[in-house]
Amino acid sequence: MKPVVGMVVSNKMQKSVVVAVDRLFHHKLYNRYVKRTSKFMAHDENNECSIGDRVRLDPSRPLSKRKHWVVAEILRKARVYVPPSSIPASPSDSTGGPKPAATSPSS
Repeated sequence: MKPVVGMVVSNKMQKSVVVAVDRLFHHKLYNRYVKRTSKFMAHDENNECSIGDRVRLDPSRPLSKRKHWVVAEILRKARVYVPPSSIPASPSDSTGGPKPAATSPSS
């Protein structure tokens, strides 16, 4: 087997991750490319992978019933979302006072 590249979809296990690997093949009857996804369990010795990481898997001897792959390297780390409330606001952004209410013309 050759090394495959995929995306980590689960890392809830200890020293194990589930990696989704996409492949395209040409459908002869419909003359279109079809995308298929395979999910592999892989060994992550140092628990470095997180969900959304792009990793390269190398084949290995069977490590358990479903684990036959080892995470060789992390190609791209996932971007972590930081909520805006945790970012300190600078004092120039807000005036600190209440905003004036919009007045409507009365007749």
